[in-house]
Amino acid sequence: MSQAFVKEPDGDETVGELTDLPISPHPNHVTPQGLEQLRQRLRGLEAEEAALRGEEGALAARPHLAHLGREIRYFKARVTSAVVVDPAEQPSDRIDFGAMVRAEDDNGKAYDFQIVGEDEADPANGKVSWISPLARAAKGAAVGDLITWRRPKGDKELEILEISYPKH
Repeated sequence: MSQAFVKEPDGDETVGELTDLPISPHPNHVTPQGLEQLRQRLRGLEAEEAALRGEEGALAARPHLAHLGREIRYFKARVTSAVVVDPAEQPSDRIDFGAMVRAEDDNGKAYDFQIVGEDEADPANGKVSWISPLARAAKGAAVGDLITWRRPKGDKELEILEISYPKH
């Protein structure tokens, strides 16, 4: 077909909404700090969207607005579905949601991590999701217990050395 018969965009077409970001099928457990992080992220996205809509040349920003809309829908859903679990109310002698854990492998390598919500997870900074293999292996363990952390590169046995929960 000749290009002469192809409709060129004239700038009036609206950018369609993007497919929504996937939402986890798991309950949305969050720490109080995690809920505040979700709310801050949502407020920031909404402010960015409002600023773009108010600018001259907002037409050029439509693709970015579509991406912002998708992220706003995601964070609204996550804030609405949040189930706050206060780590300070957890049993201090067992590992559960919100626990800060120190463990050691048989080579003496230490592992420090906190069990948090999916959106709070930041493994590089020691925050692991409550549905991660490490958190699942550790759940319910006490100081002195050995757990088996099932990993793609091989299982690792860890001894639980310390358990604490943050206080507000």
